[in-house]
Amino acid sequence: MGSPDMTSVSVSFEVRRQLNSIRALGNYKSVDDLIQYLLKEHRLHQIKRDSDDLQASLQSLNDVDVNSLIAKLELSPFQE
Repeated sequence: MGSPDMTSVSVSFEVRRQLNSIRALGNYKSVDDLIQYLLKEHRLHQIKRDSDDLQASLQSLNDVDVNSLIAKLELSPFQE
């Protein structure tokens, strides 16, 4: 983003300039609208990734022999 000797003020101006450039390209009314959009997209991506992981876990359960599992649980020392 800049050189190591940039101050926090110059970094803030650079970040602000870049955000305004992105805002203008995306036809957003404000930088706040742009940030809200980016946060929403990030959250949706996380939800999709978690959903894909859950689907993969559920798919792995299809290979479980339920009758065998029930039989093993009935042999459990913790049953009443």
